[in-house]
Amino acid sequence: MPTRTARTAWNGGLQDGSGQVELTSSKVGTYDVSFPKRAADDAGGTTSPEELIAAAHSSCYAMQLSALLAEAGGTPQSLDVTADVSLGPDPAGGFRLTGITLTVRGEVDGLDADGFAKAADAAKAGCPVSKALTGVEITLDAALES
Repeated sequence: MPTRTARTAWNGGLQDGSGQVELTSSKVGTYDVSFPKRAADDAGGTTSPEELIAAAHSSCYAMQLSALLAEAGGTPQSLDVTADVSLGPDPAGGFRLTGITLTVRGEVDGLDADGFAKAADAAKAGCPVSKALTGVEITLDAALES
């Protein structure tokens, strides 16, 4: 499997500086980052490590869940996955990720709600990004839609 790369160029200090993160491997874009906007309610057109982790987690989880649904005999028609990643103070100092909530709604032929829930839980545990984030509490809200 390939290695993927992102690069950040940063200028200045934490509070007055800013940077740009480049998705180097895919070349799909370069995005502004800044700590004040990272910590603000309104991101103001900038991204953050938490948003990038949320993107990685939601896409990885969707892939893992689609594979597990098929293994369980289902045919995924659509999966809508959201990852909410929270940043907060670390009791040891600085900041830390304080939690991740995965929300998935799925349309799947051939599985009932229990089968979907079982696959959803297994995907939460088995997706590589979930495995990488074991130091963060990950909660799941999964429901099958008709």
